Amino acid sequence: MNYEEALDYLLNHLPMFQRNGAAAYKADLSNITKLCAALGNPQQHLKCIHIAGTNGKGSVTHIISSVLISAGFKVGIYTSPHYLTFLERIKIGNQLISETFVAEFVSKNIEVFKTIDASFFEITTAMMFEYFKQEKVDFCVIETGLGGRLDSTNIINPLLSIITNISYDHQQFLGNTLPEIAAEKAGIIKPKTPVVIGERQKEIQAAFIEKATKEQSLIFFSDEIVKVNSLENFNLNLTLFPERKNYVFTTDLSGFNQEKNLQTALASLLCLQKVIPEISLPEIEKGIKKIKETTYFIGRLMVIEKTPLVIFDSAHNEAGIRNLLAQIERFEFEKLHFVYGTVADKDIAKVLSLLPKDAIYYFCKPSVPRGKNALELQTEAAKFNIKGNVFDSAEIALSEAKSNAAKNDLILLAGSIFLVADVVSQFAVNGKVQV
Repeated sequence: MNYEEALDYLLNHLPMFQRNGAAAYKADLSNITKLCAALGNPQQHLKCIHIAGTNGKGSVTHIISSVLISAGFKVGIYTSPHYLTFLERIKIGNQLISETFVAEFVSKNIEVFKTIDASFFEITTAMMFEYFKQEKVDFCVIETGLGGRLDSTNIINPLLSIITNISYDHQQFLGNTLPEIAAEKAGIIKPKTPVVIGERQKEIQAAFIEKATKEQSLIFFSDEIVKVNSLENFNLNLTLFPERKNYVFTTDLSGFNQEKNLQTALASLLCLQKVIPEISLPEIEKGIKKIKETTYFIGRLMVIEKTPLVIFDSAHNEAGIRNLLAQIERFEFEKLHFVYGTVADKDIAKVLSLLPKDAIYYFCKPSVPRGKNALELQTEAAKFNIKGNVFDSAEIALSEAKSNAAKNDLILLAGSIFLVADVVSQFAVNGKVQV
């Protein structure tokens, strides 16, 4: 089996959340447990940092990874979904997993996959564990796929658990209230393993404290350790506690939401100093300077072109869109052209209520089966006095926006990770987006 055949099997012949939605979600850990047992439990050989949360998981994953790499470590990175290529999901530093490994892993274990009826994400997670074990990484930073308690990644015993924040997303699996969602995310808190909570939210912090107490685990809220005061012009102003010392570091990240993510990541890194003493302030300062380059981090506030300004962002839920729009307000532009698409299994009423009424909208369907019909999206948006035309694809919608926009306008493409994936390949060189 070559790589193309292995990829076809993974993407087209297995239950996959991106394609099948709820039908691909398995609410237990039995399959991943059996699969990893058949591989000799590679996850037991890894030193992991485990990250859950509604928003910011990917950013925090890459920030922590970049600092660990700068400190001299070989670091495995696991995130999802992907934009250009399946290989993006599993990286060591900024180097993607090899096609050869993927092909050999699938060929060797395909009968096991069939026997236990493994899903796409279960197989990908097991592949990640085996790859990082074989490559002898020093540490791996692992992002959950969905939720926490029943996520396939949740068979590890990490050095540190991190929960970025809680907002509304995937309610059909995680619950309809913030405390219910928080309880699912809190499932990654392990016995006598410290946990960092990124954002203090009064409505749900009791759920985290209760779970940490039950597991006899130390719990830290990021604002007890570090406070990010501002992030402007790539200068990060922060205060460290309890000394209350102020520092200004340079970073390649920008955006209102990245203030929160940097605070969560830096607090987590400072907690890790007890077990990884090489994480010093100079290494943190060095590590956050070139996060995108060091870890191949894409998909967030990507400035694609400058005249007119074209920005892609993977924001797709209420909190993510709110943060994105707050950041967009910091840009100077005359008219906003918004290329917008989403998936059909999300309640988007709250998102639509946030969108600016004076923008010009270009509605389109992400090219995944879960994508929401653009005509239906246009109809729902009209209820919120949001008006625009319908296009057959994100590529056509973006082209039309670029044709209509004046040089001082801003073109924003957001609403779904899959929407970004549909168009970002236009701007790739040798299979990678320039970061």
